[in-house]
Amino acid sequence: MAHEVTLITGDGTGPELAEAARRCVDATGVAIDWDVQLAGVDVMEQVGTPIPDATLDSVRRTKCALKAPITTPVGTGFRSINVYLRQELGLFACIRPCKQYLGVRSFFSDLPIDIVIVRENTEDLYAGVEFEAGLPNTSKLIEFINSLPSDRKIMTSGDETGVSIKPISVSGTQRIVRCAFEYARKHGRKKVTAVHKANIMKYSDGLYLKTATEVAKEYADIAFEERIVDNMCMQLTQKPELYDVLVLPNLYGDIVSDLGAGIVGGLGVAPGANIGPDGAVFEATHGSAPKYKGKNKVNPTALILSAKLMLDHLGELDAGTRLENAVAAVIADGQDVTYDLKPHRDDPSAVGTQEMAAAICNQL
Repeated sequence: MAHEVTLITGDGTGPELAEAARRCVDATGVAIDWDVQLAGVDVMEQVGTPIPDATLDSVRRTKCALKAPITTPVGTGFRSINVYLRQELGLFACIRPCKQYLGVRSFFSDLPIDIVIVRENTEDLYAGVEFEAGLPNTSKLIEFINSLPSDRKIMTSGDETGVSIKPISVSGTQRIVRCAFEYARKHGRKKVTAVHKANIMKYSDGLYLKTATEVAKEYADIAFEERIVDNMCMQLTQKPELYDVLVLPNLYGDIVSDLGAGIVGGLGVAPGANIGPDGAVFEATHGSAPKYKGKNKVNPTALILSAKLMLDHLGELDAGTRLENAVAAVIADGQDVTYDLKPHRDDPSAVGTQEMAAAICNQL
């Protein structure tokens, strides 16, 4: 039987990338019944919402989606569709592999980097509990905080201060840390590193670290260590080959996963998976690059590798391995790759999005 998968085509360059990834998945020979759905700024102009009910209903039905990039306006407009999908569908774990592929330019090309970042998706500052400066409730909140018996005071008034609240729970931490250990065990990984700022945020990150340490005792077959987040960033730029699986609260995970992508060549080769108990959404971790819309220019690698994670999730492990190997072979060969994967970005031999996808299909 064919696997039912929702294909969210996104906006900007999203539709081009979705088509490239779909072709590569189909070339593996795995039978996929694609349910194509819309989301993003384009559909918002048509129906008044960036995420139509039909799209959400489709993902709830299929329990598996491959999502092309969607634009998130900075400082204005609707909140992130990515965050909305994670919260609505209970996708509590974001899995971000950061792997060095031969032929991808980076300062660490000679190192065997293969790190997996497991990021909590629903708590922390991304829960979106915020209070706007200048509102009466913000002033009342600051007054309440300053009235507490603590040496931590907010020194400014509510007229000029915005406030964000960072919730971290025992249950949420247990769930994400177990996810990291289970991933490590399933994929033959040797070590899990919990990343935090417990030296400063003693009641939130402190709770996270304490809970992670307790969960680690359930997995005696896998090594466990902890790192303060700023030190972790330094470690990744000095000796990334020493790390295996990292597990982090949401905000740190967002930052460190982009750092991890940077050390292996950038977001163009960085896939992502969002996993929950009732479904999964697989996505490239980069943006929609609207200035390149319709130009058949952008690198499809990240979304194709996200499709590889999707095939693994569906139990099609052989097909997933073959797809990753085909991508790696095309990049290593260096001929049929997009401009950003060439030694020089103005290389006239660079191919387009669909041509690179065709080369991957030919490898398959």
